[in-house]
Amino acid sequence: MNTGLLILRLFVGLALAAHGAQKLFGWWGGPGVGGFRQHLMRMRFRPASLWVAGAIGSEIGGGLLLALGLLSPLGSVGVGAAMLMAIVSVHWGKGFFGQGGGVEIPLLYLVPAAALGITGAGSYSLDSLLGITLPEPVTGIVVAAVAVAGVAIGMLGRHPAIERASEQLAA
Repeated sequence: MNTGLLILRLFVGLALAAHGAQKLFGWWGGPGVGGFRQHLMRMRFRPASLWVAGAIGSEIGGGLLLALGLLSPLGSVGVGAAMLMAIVSVHWGKGFFGQGGGVEIPLLYLVPAAALGITGAGSYSLDSLLGITLPEPVTGIVVAAVAVAGVAIGMLGRHPAIERASEQLAA
């Protein structure tokens, strides 16, 4: 069981950390910070720099914490928060499958991260090696509630869409 948890943590955590590195460094065809900031501005997230830092921090930080099995369940919640935000802001309403822009891919990160947050990191983790145990289930519940609140604030705080010039002239 511990070997399975290790494999799952490493795959999901490192894959999402690499996804965040695309946004931070522009590696592997990613947009880099500037391109990602422009993307979030087009999506009406303000201040965009705050949301850039949150997205990159939760993807890289959450992914690495999850992969290492360090400070569990914080990595799971970081991954979950990033993917929940992606689902509600980008993928919702586009169906299930990824080729149509649906929720498939972020859901494939979110579900194992949530399962790992519930089961714990296992014996082959830095938490186990260092003897770190955060109070459960309080830590997971409180941090998950904060993450969901952050997603809600982000979605509710988006600036209204700017009307097109032609629509303004017609009015």
